[in-house]
Amino acid sequence: MAEKGHKAHLLYVEDDEALSFVTKDNLELAGYKITYAADGKEALSAFKKGNFDLAILDVMLPHIDGFEVAKKIREKNVLMPIIFLTAKSLKDDKLHGLRLGGDDYITKPFNMEELLLKIEIFLRRSKSPVLHSKGELIKLRSYDFDYDNLMVIQDGEESSLTQKEADLLMFFSKHQNQLVKRSDILLALWGEDDYFLGRSMDVFITRLRKYLKKDDGIKIENVRGVGFRFLVKED
Repeated sequence: MAEKGHKAHLLYVEDDEALSFVTKDNLELAGYKITYAADGKEALSAFKKGNFDLAILDVMLPHIDGFEVAKKIREKNVLMPIIFLTAKSLKDDKLHGLRLGGDDYITKPFNMEELLLKIEIFLRRSKSPVLHSKGELIKLRSYDFDYDNLMVIQDGEESSLTQKEADLLMFFSKHQNQLVKRSDILLALWGEDDYFLGRSMDVFITRLRKYLKKDDGIKIENVRGVGFRFLVKED
């Protein structure tokens, strides 16, 4: 994560030379540290060497496309925000990107102010939880959340999670103390905003509340007609 008082470090991947020059220049003018890559292979090499706060990935890239880059990133870091850039606006492409762990999708040509605003929003959201690398635990007050092994642990007591429960808790961990819409959760984790899937999601949320009920500082709040807030009080 970026040090206090300093702008974040962004991984920006785009093969359009003219667009990348203008975008990179604007991002640097906004104060961000930018590592630029022109193709997917170069992007993964940079990711392995660097410590990034957010990734901006073009979808159509030489060698390895943006979706595959995102997939590889998510194998190592499940919390870092990822914004896709694409010339396509097809629903199937957007859903595929969200399923791979993308946080948002911007269609070209895009407004630079919109991109900067989305970057600020996602960086602000990602400050609460500790960024997760494979094998590391995420601290949720008195609980340790072991995403890789599908467990929440409190005082040595382990509760096993299903993969979907773990995915849902990870999504909430990424958006601590933020209002998240039901439709956004469904699209990100199930790929569809469907009534019956929504009822299934409610069952998983009930289970998560049961797993986390021993800590009064954690609450999954239902915002009627909108979505949920995953409230985590500071110690």
